[in-house]
Amino acid sequence: MRKSVAVRLSALLATGALAAATGVAMSTSTASAATGGVTGYATQNGGTTGGAGGQTVRATTGTAIHQALCGRASSSTPIVIQVEGTINHGNTAKVSGSSCNTAAGVIELKQISNVTIVGVGNGAVFDQLGIHIRESSNIIIQNVTVRNVKKSGSPTSNGGDAIGMESDVRNVWVDHTTLEASGGESEGYDGLFDMKDNTQYVTLSYSTLRNSGRGGLIGSSESDTSNGYVTFHHNLYENIDSRTPLLRGGISHIYNNHYKNLNESGINSRAGARAKVDSNYFEDSKDVLGTFYTDAAGYWQVSGNIFDNVTWSSRSGDNNPAGPNPTSNTSVGIPYSYALDAANCVPSVVSQTAGANKGLKVSDGSCTPQSPDPTDPGGPDPTDPDPTNPPTGTNLSIGAGADGSSKASGTSYGNVVDGGTSTYWSPSGSTGSVSVKWGSATTVSKVNIRLASGSGTIGSYRVLNHDTGAVLASGSGAGVIGFSPTSLKKVTFEITSASGTPRIAEFETYAS
Repeated sequence: MRKSVAVRLSALLATGALAAATGVAMSTSTASAATGGVTGYATQNGGTTGGAGGQTVRATTGTAIHQALCGRASSSTPIVIQVEGTINHGNTAKVSGSSCNTAAGVIELKQISNVTIVGVGNGAVFDQLGIHIRESSNIIIQNVTVRNVKKSGSPTSNGGDAIGMESDVRNVWVDHTTLEASGGESEGYDGLFDMKDNTQYVTLSYSTLRNSGRGGLIGSSESDTSNGYVTFHHNLYENIDSRTPLLRGGISHIYNNHYKNLNESGINSRAGARAKVDSNYFEDSKDVLGTFYTDAAGYWQVSGNIFDNVTWSSRSGDNNPAGPNPTSNTSVGIPYSYALDAANCVPSVVSQTAGANKGLKVSDGSCTPQSPDPTDPGGPDPTDPDPTNPPTGTNLSIGAGADGSSKASGTSYGNVVDGGTSTYWSPSGSTGSVSVKWGSATTVSKVNIRLASGSGTIGSYRVLNHDTGAVLASGSGAGVIGFSPTSLKKVTFEITSASGTPRIAEFETYAS
């Protein structure tokens, strides 16, 4: 490993220790998972809600985390796992079950979906133990510290990655985490935040990545270009040699991050990758943007960034920095809305928000961090429908179209918009989705899910703006569900868990 990280590490340890000592006194209430606050590309492709609507369990060991996963009814049954204490090799064993695929010495989120892991109480520290996400979807990791995960030496975990994702991973939100090492490759460490082998729709927000040779990558090689749609915002990258991140193919949105002491290179866009780099603050660093260590070019669109004491090397061979005056060489369209802080206040905002045990503070673009309401963390609340209070006005579903996922024999999508409760749609199993659609944009603020007689019970659901993938509401049961008025052409009711087979007689929609 290049020696930059090791040389600078000792000077930063005192600061890190002070932050750790003062940051753990946080009440359980402020550590509740802010599942509604998901941002960036994790809002697309149906959205990311993790275990919203599912059972909440507490775990103080890695084995208990695995037991919670394995104790679910199925591998997709929603669950929120609240973690407190130190998780390490000594308390993380393999647990077997039909709803999980775990391993010892790593938190294994493999072939599962609809899971939230959130640090609570006095904090959650994964010590020398990585979190591995493989062939999974709809995962939230929030308010945890992962430190000193090694790929060589002893003990080893997760290939040396603090958080690693690979093999057909979709919709992951990692938020308010601290990911750190104590050196680089020669000291046994690898990346802090790695994505490869077809990983898509990921957001890393309000997190601290520090004291490592490698910040992270998207794509394991120049041929691994099936990854992308990743957002990085309001993160602190500090005392990192390179890969903040390394991009191979795909699209990334990188905004409002604070980069400090990048020792050799920073955002490395290569192999056709395209990055929108918005209003970041780069400080005391070298070659913070460009294509490095390859002749396979990548691209960037830059605006509003500040370069404070940044040095740039000369362009030659496989070293192509974007500076000293970076200009755009591509254009990247962003499909979601976002609140952009001015770059000059990014260091202040990030210092107050990024990392575990910061109270889940966020920014609304005003350069003033906001403390979330523990009962309303910034997005659609888990909604308990009220079947006794039907909405008034015109049922917009009458005359509209309908479609959905696979249906049970003898049922029809059209039965949910026919105005009668004697017919119904059922999924082919206990989970599935049904949609109401119109030929032009229609404003909807309430839906009423009416069940037919003999129906199974809806355990948990999501209401989605099918046009954008945004989650409008989530909760459990059937009845009236309200959300902010939304103009859309198609709204989807997705059943994510159920007891028995639900029978939806009517999927009513209302403007108010």
